[in-house]
Amino acid sequence: MRTKSDGGGAPLGVGVIGLGRMGRIYANHVARQVEGARLAAVSDLSAEATAQMAGIPAYADYHDLLADPDIQAVIIATPTSTHRAIVIAAAGAGKAIFCEKPTALTLPETDEMVEAVDRAGVMFQVGFMRRFDRGYVEARRKIEEGVIGEPVVLRSVSRDPYRTSLEYADPAKSGGLVVDMAIHDFDVARWLMGDEIERVYTEAGVLVYPELAEVGDIDNAMVVLRFARGGLGNVEVSRNARYGYDIQCEIIGSEGALRVGYLRETPLLTLTPNAVTHDVVPYFMERFGPAYTAQIEHFIGCIRTGAPPRVGVADARAALQAALAATRSQHTGRVVRVDAAD
Repeated sequence: MRTKSDGGGAPLGVGVIGLGRMGRIYANHVARQVEGARLAAVSDLSAEATAQMAGIPAYADYHDLLADPDIQAVIIATPTSTHRAIVIAAAGAGKAIFCEKPTALTLPETDEMVEAVDRAGVMFQVGFMRRFDRGYVEARRKIEEGVIGEPVVLRSVSRDPYRTSLEYADPAKSGGLVVDMAIHDFDVARWLMGDEIERVYTEAGVLVYPELAEVGDIDNAMVVLRFARGGLGNVEVSRNARYGYDIQCEIIGSEGALRVGYLRETPLLTLTPNAVTHDVVPYFMERFGPAYTAQIEHFIGCIRTGAPPRVGVADARAALQAALAATRSQHTGRVVRVDAAD
């Protein structure tokens, strides 16, 4: 466990709103791993969830957490459909805000959130942890150095080992597979290509988990991208990589290429007369645990220094707009211009 002092004064009081899977992860990061911050309070509608946070002030109503003068910043990890109301309330309370992706289910809701944040003058960071992963950060650095020349083609793959719950998969709550999951790929696509996504075309289906159709979602999708300067891209998202958690990204440039990601978790190969085998990354915390911590460290650092966050509202809005355009293409079977999506 790290010490909770960074030489910048008393640790910042941080409140976590929403104690589902991601909320518990963030609460643990703040409580045990992030310098210059302390977990001051949590909020969740579930008494069972708050009871698990022993010794931490807990509120059923997030408004009570926001009224706590001991809290300078909040981490919002509730369902996407609730983000708008909580962000607007947190901005009104003068708290610095870290909000899990996506910002909201629609662009108008996102714009309302941005207006509230701008009006209050508070810091706002969005949870795109891949921008804090060592592999993606190094790829971006090499692109900026011109190592592969001009990026012209990008391929991004995100495969989960199994489907999420039907309650979460409901597009009315999470936005669905493309909005909730592929939004990470759209964000790194813009970031690594250094260009905006101009249009998209999506092919998708329910291929493995027929029960997803009951809530209106899918388990596999492929999205073709065209960038504003002419570059090409492909995003694949899947919920049925039974072998493990598989995140890859390849950027082809005019002078070379970069590949981000790995499949083998333990640096060990087992060699026998009949096979050479290795294990596989089991899930997202094993792959991106350090990146999740790094983005919260960045959030706290920006609050202390006044520096703008690495992932701003413009990035969040652009990735959401691309995801909404890809979802529209999924349902219409047509190419969709990103600037036409709302």
